[in-house]
Amino acid sequence: MSTLFSPLTLERLTLKNRLVVAAMCQYSAVDGFANDWHLVHLGSRAVGGAALVITEATSVSPEGRISPEDLGIWQDGHIEKLKQITDFIHKQGALAAVQLAHAGRKASTMAPWKGRTQLTPSTGGWKTLAPSAIPFNDTDDAPLALSSSQIEALIEAFAQGARRAGEAGFDVIEIHGAHGYLIHQFLSPLSNQRTDEYGGSFENRIRFLLEVTMAVKSELTAKQSLWVRLSATDWADQKGGWTAAETVQLSAILKQQGVELIDTSTGGLIPGVQIPVGPGYQVAFAAAIKKEAGIKTGAVGLITDALQAEAILNEGSADVILMARALLRDPYLPLHAQMQLDGNADYPIQYERAKPHK
Repeated sequence: MSTLFSPLTLERLTLKNRLVVAAMCQYSAVDGFANDWHLVHLGSRAVGGAALVITEATSVSPEGRISPEDLGIWQDGHIEKLKQITDFIHKQGALAAVQLAHAGRKASTMAPWKGRTQLTPSTGGWKTLAPSAIPFNDTDDAPLALSSSQIEALIEAFAQGARRAGEAGFDVIEIHGAHGYLIHQFLSPLSNQRTDEYGGSFENRIRFLLEVTMAVKSELTAKQSLWVRLSATDWADQKGGWTAAETVQLSAILKQQGVELIDTSTGGLIPGVQIPVGPGYQVAFAAAIKKEAGIKTGAVGLITDALQAEAILNEGSADVILMARALLRDPYLPLHAQMQLDGNADYPIQYERAKPHK
């Protein structure tokens, strides 16, 4: 059996293979409610053989949405449709994950196909919140700097989102601390210029994430696994941005808090940085975290085929492979990849007639 299609056993659950559907925003919700688009989109990737399917960034509060069309989990009414989706995913032999998120200063934007520009309260958006009153783009309205009481409320919002995720049947809770969204904004000195206990030193800048992590952990069931997605670098070391070394240090602390896997991405905090994009360009960061922090990692970013994924796992750079665009192009890529690597795959019985025979 290939490594890619061998099981991965964590403390509280086992993935049937190492292929995970990365979170991908669909910009198709209304008032945070999932609908049949999300059922078919996420469900078809489970049919396609992935071990774990992660929802898009799912906001713990209305103002935390990237766009008005993002998924939400800030009210109990959101649970019913999410539960239908996780039930379907489970029936396909896969596990389901929710990515709990808050976009901070990068919230209140148009969907990409509408222009992605910032929306204001007068154009259907809302006032954004952030650690400091620093806009993402120079042309954006500055966000409001969070007060201490607002920070406490957001930590509780993450906890309640985790509670609802448990009721909705999610097996994995992933805290979104990457891509320039709220938690990442606290981590990086480029977006966090606070002078209280949440700003300044490394210990202060990671405080919000650690408090969110502990609050979320308190709501986990005995069968749920806790993951965190991090941007390993801002690609702005010379400007004083968040660094790979800090990510390793933070990952070791998160492991002590009960986090089982670091979903390793990069960038997103500031515009205009030079990112050396190429096949597997983020794998080295996952490898460093795995080796130096002693925690399991996921590799993501221009990983597009079975042989590439297998090589990453075999060289010990990561424990799971997350794919995004490749799985948009082909929801059944895991089945095709297993046929390529192992010569056999468990096709859904309804699709057996289409299974290749060697």
